[in-house]
Amino acid sequence: MEAKAISRHIRQAPRKVRRTLDLVRGKNVSRALTILQYSPTKASKIIMKTINSAVANLATIDEEGKINPDELVVRSCFVDGGPMMKRIRPRAMGRAFLIRRRTSHLTVVVSEPKS
Repeated sequence: MEAKAISRHIRQAPRKVRRTLDLVRGKNVSRALTILQYSPTKASKIIMKTINSAVANLATIDEEGKINPDELVVRSCFVDGGPMMKRIRPRAMGRAFLIRRRTSHLTVVVSEPKS
């Protein structure tokens, strides 16, 4: 049994989120949360929140209540680019440069370990 959680419109570039996400891919949920807790990046808080949401989604799917959150595994997690906010930066001699503020969509899938 598996559950998915999606965080959308994260105000950080996908490249920066991927660096932190590579630390927890395929790990046990409790181990992944411990790694993220001591990671100094901004993305670690967002990833922790999404993993906790996926665990809660799995708990609501399970009708029998047999799921132990300590035994769950981060099955897959990936980041896609979201919409870009475009801003203008004035430059010399009346020119303007485009600044693209990137956003991300984060998807985390949590499941029970395969026996």
